[in-house]
Amino acid sequence: MCDRERGCSEVPVPKVTTWQLSAGSAVIGLALAAGLIAASGPWDSGQRKAERDWAAARDRTGGADHGSAAHSAGPAPAPSAPGVLAALGGSSAVPTGTGLGKTLGHLMDDPALGRTAGGVVIDAATGRTLYGSEADRPLTPASTVKLATMAAGLSALGPDHRIATTVTATPDGKRLTLRGGGDPTLDRDGLRALADATVKVERDRGVSSVRIAYDTSLYSGPVLHPIGPNDNIAPVSALMTDEGRLGGGSGGSDSEASAEEGDHGPAPRTGDPAGDTARTFASMLADRSVHSTGAPAPGKSPADAKPVARTYSAPLSALVERALTNSDNDIAEAVARQTALAAHEPASFAGAGRAVRAQLKKLGLPLDGARFADGSGLNRQDKVSPTLLATLLTRAGDPAHPELRPILTGLPIAGFTGTLDGRYTDPSGAGGLIHAKTGTLTGVNTLAGTVVDARGRLLAFAFMASGTVSPTAAQSALDRLGTAVASCGCAG
Repeated sequence: MCDRERGCSEVPVPKVTTWQLSAGSAVIGLALAAGLIAASGPWDSGQRKAERDWAAARDRTGGADHGSAAHSAGPAPAPSAPGVLAALGGSSAVPTGTGLGKTLGHLMDDPALGRTAGGVVIDAATGRTLYGSEADRPLTPASTVKLATMAAGLSALGPDHRIATTVTATPDGKRLTLRGGGDPTLDRDGLRALADATVKVERDRGVSSVRIAYDTSLYSGPVLHPIGPNDNIAPVSALMTDEGRLGGGSGGSDSEASAEEGDHGPAPRTGDPAGDTARTFASMLADRSVHSTGAPAPGKSPADAKPVARTYSAPLSALVERALTNSDNDIAEAVARQTALAAHEPASFAGAGRAVRAQLKKLGLPLDGARFADGSGLNRQDKVSPTLLATLLTRAGDPAHPELRPILTGLPIAGFTGTLDGRYTDPSGAGGLIHAKTGTLTGVNTLAGTVVDARGRLLAFAFMASGTVSPTAAQSALDRLGTAVASCGCAG
């Protein structure tokens, strides 16, 4: 599923591929040149999940070429956006607050948006707020909180960061430890690479019988998300395979999915992702004539143990794109904990929340009233303002922050990809022009992203609604707001 890079000489290095379709997100003006192109999917456990994204299902990483053939060079960051902002924001007229207010005001009053709604529109080239309604009020963001999680992770770790899974062995080779580094996308191919590399070392030592332990100590705090066992997220463990999925994923946040999409969307989850992974690893060793003397058990590497095999996740840039396009909760929680580790905080829900907030503060983002109870947005205790989300998106397009560019290239594209592939499909709508992260919990509907308006300006927006009654009606109301921003020159 994920591309792997050589950690030890025994682990092969497939090349990271590029998802061409999302290039339109990095060079958003192409969507404008292409013109307008022309529902919602099933509910699952109170939240829609992504995702008929054929590109993500094939593990293509998104708009930028984040891979590199050379391990020493590492994956390149996503491209910076000076050309995008210059082309779309340099000469065209800037919309006025009066014009946008006239266009959006009555749409924000739609009863479908529930008891409380807030929205904001910011000019991406200048950072100037063009429209605001309850823009600074903290509201429950649902999955749009992933924008904050990913911004913090990219800022703290860099887009080329990769998460390692390691096998260590004692000097005599008779005790092996499978040590989780927090990669939720580790798949059977990665485990096979670890098994092959480990068996080579063991054969060289003449060892055919081992004891196997598995180490999840990198993470701390509760393993279960506060929502409890749920098809939308596995227990949060430092060691797991295929996000703890027991079966193929199905349709996600805003669309139905094809049968081939087994790596994203809701699916039954194991209650013991680390133990299952270790047992699968032991079985792979046995298939290669290195047998375990007993069942794998939890434990840390002995002090004298040394690494004998290692495999890596795809670069963080690719994980961010996948998480945003598919609204992937497991990757989001992993990125939050990687951010905590970088900040020397406990890799727990609480530690990750502190680390994310601290990193966003370094980016100069408006955090009044913000709270980060988790990294995925499943927790209703999360609170952010529309201004925070839109300012974050503007910062991601700032040439001074190229490390944040995967946030823009990972946004679902209206009518095309991820959680927006089934929305904005009306030929007269804004398909292809709106790139936005969705968020949906029962009674909560949000949309935050970027759009090219009728005059060619690149705008960042965030619309948030709480206390909604009909998810379909609320999503339609949000889509009308996005379409209005796209179609309105609003210079008068």
